[in-house]
Amino acid sequence: MTPAVQFPLLNDRPTIQVSLPRPSGGPDLFRTLIADTGAGTQRSVFQIVLQLSDCLQCGGIPITQVQLTGAYTGSFPLFLVRVRIPRINFDEPVPVVGVMQIPRGFDGIAAFRFLNRFHYGNFADPACVGLDLLPTV
Repeated sequence: MTPAVQFPLLNDRPTIQVSLPRPSGGPDLFRTLIADTGAGTQRSVFQIVLQLSDCLQCGGIPITQVQLTGAYTGSFPLFLVRVRIPRINFDEPVPVVGVMQIPRGFDGIAAFRFLNRFHYGNFADPACVGLDLLPTV
């Protein structure tokens, strides 16, 4: 099985690329996220972690503050941010935590709850990560 979209590893780590539309109609922000199944759980309130400035630039709608433990510890703002993966026609508002610092070399983190919305994996190609939409029931 070949996935609908594949993304290369970056620094030997799995990534996915998303675009964040700006409410002003300017060009989308393109971001490379670490695909991290160890970030959060299926019940986490967030699906993606981004720089706070990205959440604000993309017209993120503030929802609440969330308490995180682990790699990020403390209280952080939660936004609803429109996220696109154009090559698989994904375009939805997603709960995103805004933080001040992201792991060096990346633009954010795609957490388990976000990744679990798709078929994901290396699809027998260890040099990339593939995504495909799950069938709608």
